Amino acid sequence: MSVRIRLARPEEAELVREIEVSAGETFRGSVHAHVLDHPPPRAEVYAALAAEGLLLLAEQHRQAIGFAACEPFADALHLKELAVRYERQGRGIGRALVEAVAGEARRRGLPAVTLTTFLDLPWNAPWYVRRGFVELTAGTLGERLREELAAEAGRGLSARCAMRLTL
Repeated sequence: MSVRIRLARPEEAELVREIEVSAGETFRGSVHAHVLDHPPPRAEVYAALAAEGLLLLAEQHRQAIGFAACEPFADALHLKELAVRYERQGRGIGRALVEAVAGEARRRGLPAVTLTTFLDLPWNAPWYVRRGFVELTAGTLGERLREELAAEAGRGLSARCAMRLTL
């Protein structure tokens, strides 16, 4: 079953929020189930990303089933959020989205993709390692990602790391 990745349109922002809520069900019963207590960003946030060409949507049979939200920086395209509908997980959709994000980074002339994620969940850091991402250490983290991890810790997110995929 093929997956089509395309740029999301601003008017699809609410749909993206629905995908994020569905994807969050993966956390139910995990040590990080508390993330379910936090609603996804407002639709306006996703609409703005879509308007800038920074929101990728995965479709199968014309149904939106996943997305990747990004933010460009001088050193990398930062993957802010990757989500696949709960019932569609484990079928290569996330992998296709990561490949599309890497392609977008290359199109923008950026040398890498960065992200932050949970260290201790098999579908987070270990999953990204299998896709070529490397966990950054304190010495290689850089100010931008150090601040991102600190902000996440301030929101109650623990056991987080920053990762980089060099293109």
